[in-house]
Amino acid sequence: MDHVKRRPDAPAGFFEAEAAGLRWLAEADGARIARVLDVRPGRIVLEHVEPGVPSPAAARAFGRDLARTHAAGAPAFGARPAGWDGPLFIGSREMPALTDDSWGAFYARARVRPFLAPALAAGFLREDEARLVEQACALLEAGAFDDGSAPARIHGDLWGGNVLFSPDGVALIDPAAHGGHPETDLAMLALFGLPFLDDALAGYAEAADLRPGWQARVPLHQLHPLAVHAAGHGRAYGGALTGAAVSVLRLA
Repeated sequence: MDHVKRRPDAPAGFFEAEAAGLRWLAEADGARIARVLDVRPGRIVLEHVEPGVPSPAAARAFGRDLARTHAAGAPAFGARPAGWDGPLFIGSREMPALTDDSWGAFYARARVRPFLAPALAAGFLREDEARLVEQACALLEAGAFDDGSAPARIHGDLWGGNVLFSPDGVALIDPAAHGGHPETDLAMLALFGLPFLDDALAGYAEAADLRPGWQARVPLHQLHPLAVHAAGHGRAYGGALTGAAVSVLRLA
């Protein structure tokens, strides 16, 4: 049976952006992506992914496949999926569709800072905490963490719930696909957990070079998902975002 998602009040382009992201990721011929069978305003239909039991072997193969997806690249940091010129979303929230040659500038301006005002308005982030996040953003904008990496084709919302183990291996759903840094996907896997994550990371390292010190940079790449969650999922995420920002400041 196909998987149908409906949202009558979906903003313009909501499911169309998801479909464009899924197709773009699938074109990389890396990680398996759930096929889009139909999309229209307020509705998307995906192939059914049969549930399976997670295993170290499946996780390791997924890591190798994810590395190939990343290697397919993107035209710029922040680039939309090919053929899509509409809005971008992560979960139910819109993300700015900004591009930059600098990963740090893009990341600060389009993936972290836009979610601070909603987090403050919701009461999930305090003013003093927001200042620490802003300090981390200033470092990003100054290029402190630009490392020469080319824009990667990333899933963008790679938490464990979007990684489906099936009898045929892992399939991915619900992306916020864009041109980004490969470590961002890996950091999100670590943030929300994945069965046999160490095996997935080992598989990734078999297919791609992980830059020295990547483990220390995990909080840097978690700023985005934590900022998104601080905007709407509770006070705990405001504290976690602040902790990640403090870790980033210590890296400089």
